[in-house]
Amino acid sequence: MERKIRILLAKPGLDGHNIGIRIVGRALRDAGFEVIYAGMLLSPEQVVEAAVQEDVDAIGLSILSGAHMSLMERILELLKEHGAHGTPVFLGGIIPDKDIARLKQMGVTEVYLPDTPVDSIVDSIRQHLVTKEGRKPQSA
Repeated sequence: MERKIRILLAKPGLDGHNIGIRIVGRALRDAGFEVIYAGMLLSPEQVVEAAVQEDVDAIGLSILSGAHMSLMERILELLKEHGAHGTPVFLGGIIPDKDIARLKQMGVTEVYLPDTPVDSIVDSIRQHLVTKEGRKPQSA
């Protein structure tokens, strides 16, 4: 039996609004992914430590504080230091259009804005991970 694709969800930085990430987490779980919610108000170091310890296939982050550029730069740097730089990183939140291309150049796999339908997020993540893993996530 294949193991489920594991996704770590977390809220780095000083942002206490977690309803969106919890909704996405439930949708991912219902779609057959194994979801690990690391929590909120985490440092980049805590996010990467959790991702490495949990041996996840992908990381999903929510940032609404406006600190997405510096937080993502540090998280991607730490993933590289820990030998996990190939781990897909998905970002959702309040992200200005002008920053999206730069975030993707830095290594963010995909960026989702608040008006992105949850089903589209799940489908997008599945598509990226099926390509990476060469398999579909197991159904719940």
